[in-house]
Amino acid sequence: MKPFEPELNRYLQFVRIEKGLADNSIHSYRNDLERYLKFVHNQLNIKELAGVGHLHIEQFLEELSSLGLEVSSMARNVSSIRSFHEFALAEGFAEANPAELIELPRTAKKLPDVLSPEEIDSILQKPDRTRDADIRDAAILETLYGTGMRVSELVGLEKDNLYFEIGFIRVIGKGNKERLVPAGEPAQQAIEHYIEVARPRFVNDDNPGKSKNRLFLNQRGGPLSRVSIWSIVKKYAEKAGIKKNVYPHIFRHSFATHLLEGGADLRAVQEMLGHASILTTEIYTHVDRSLLHQVHREFHPRG
Repeated sequence: MKPFEPELNRYLQFVRIEKGLADNSIHSYRNDLERYLKFVHNQLNIKELAGVGHLHIEQFLEELSSLGLEVSSMARNVSSIRSFHEFALAEGFAEANPAELIELPRTAKKLPDVLSPEEIDSILQKPDRTRDADIRDAAILETLYGTGMRVSELVGLEKDNLYFEIGFIRVIGKGNKERLVPAGEPAQQAIEHYIEVARPRFVNDDNPGKSKNRLFLNQRGGPLSRVSIWSIVKKYAEKAGIKKNVYPHIFRHSFATHLLEGGADLRAVQEMLGHASILTTEIYTHVDRSLLHQVHREFHPRG
């Protein structure tokens, strides 16, 4: 077995589903990280990810630099390593991210893919909101776009996370950080319709504990997986005739882009995306709740 192969395989599955990377990109990530993890294991004699430190990564990058790699290749390696260690921290493989302070070599940044508001609308119109599975799928699509949450955050949503009396959803983000995100009226209505009409028929009466409090369920009563969300997004994008590579994370990119293009305050968008370290008790330290509501309602196409 190659060094850290189980952790690497879980990470590659994660980026394939969460970020929608093409096979060529996945192959590049694998090559970069296998070389890095082999160096860590064999050259530095580190047998656990928790043992990797900032200086160890610096040593590896010095090794790469001595090979004469181009800036773009160095940048890709740094990006791969940073992303991998961020995942390792979130998954509990390590208690810290040693790559957090590693700087990315200066190179042109590729803008993320986004869908236009018209493309989003065409996808959201495709579920048949009279059928149980489609009612659920419509709620999922509306939630992805209406809140900008990550797929991992969506599949972990519980009914107790819904604070619709004030129009918010409590999202558990990376590192178990919590934030409150405005739901937007279309998303809230779609979720409420799903809870009232479709979800009760998904709950497994023979094993009600299986579904627990999880919001989005499969038709056997279990929680939906990231792979299931991927399939749902692909299904309706194809029905809508969208030619772009549509994957769950593109809704998050589109959420942020459409808000900012509409004139939303950057800081408010950062709060909604959860890029800052915000605990529930500190959710309004920087942005007032009424401002979040106002920004979302004023600038989001489905606010």
